[in-house]
Amino acid sequence: MLDIIKAIVIGIVEGLTEFLPISSTGHIDLVNHVIKLNQSADFTAMFEYVIQFGAILAVILLYFNKLNPFAPSKSAPEKKATWLIWAKVIVAVLPSVIIGLPLNDWMDAHLHTPQVVATTLIFYGILFIVIENWAKDKQPAVSRLADLSFQTALFIGLFQTLSIIPGTSRSGATILGAIILGTSRAVATEFSFYLAIPTMVGVSILKIGKFIMNGNSLTGEQWAVLLTGLIVSFLVAVVAIKWLIKFVKTHDFKPFGWYRIGLGLVVLLVLFL
Repeated sequence: MLDIIKAIVIGIVEGLTEFLPISSTGHIDLVNHVIKLNQSADFTAMFEYVIQFGAILAVILLYFNKLNPFAPSKSAPEKKATWLIWAKVIVAVLPSVIIGLPLNDWMDAHLHTPQVVATTLIFYGILFIVIENWAKDKQPAVSRLADLSFQTALFIGLFQTLSIIPGTSRSGATILGAIILGTSRAVATEFSFYLAIPTMVGVSILKIGKFIMNGNSLTGEQWAVLLTGLIVSFLVAVVAIKWLIKFVKTHDFKPFGWYRIGLGLVVLLVLFL
């Protein structure tokens, strides 16, 4: 029962932080130092990534019609435009497959520490503030998702590979990269949502496969813990996505930068003390 409560807490953290540019993995790593699951190391490692799939389901639900190329309500040009979005997403995810996948296990083994998380939280927090100040008087070259080029999509995907370092934030890296490349905040945010779908589905499959290949199988309790985390992260992510969409219409990302810096400093202070 205690692990169910812990799964609810971790699911809330995941749902809140997966799409906000503040690092879901970093936050979960920090939470695990306080309320670690009373399960095997293999299950815990798999759980932390697979519950992200719950957050991805929130994107699929909210954008289902827009991302569905078979929707009967769409005209032929609209269906073609939808296929083009998916093509750009696939191009953008290639760097993560080529660069991120081979490094995944090494990163998991060596960089999931509070020191690394705190450092990257602060570093990218500063970057958000600097880049937002640099971009505030510039007119975005890309203000519609349909105008995003394949080349720009590929470069955004390269920025996403930076998120293999815990505390970076997958959404943070892609949003920062997209803004640097000349997209509006709205386009950067929406494309980050779409790019999360194949990325996190792939990671979830990878972690489940690793869990099974290590000779593990889920007990009844573990199924309950995993499903609880998935459902909670899904429900919370729906709210978080809707809030972020409204937020970026009238605000920049500097508040997230200040939050990252503050949290990183608090973590370093706690470690020092």
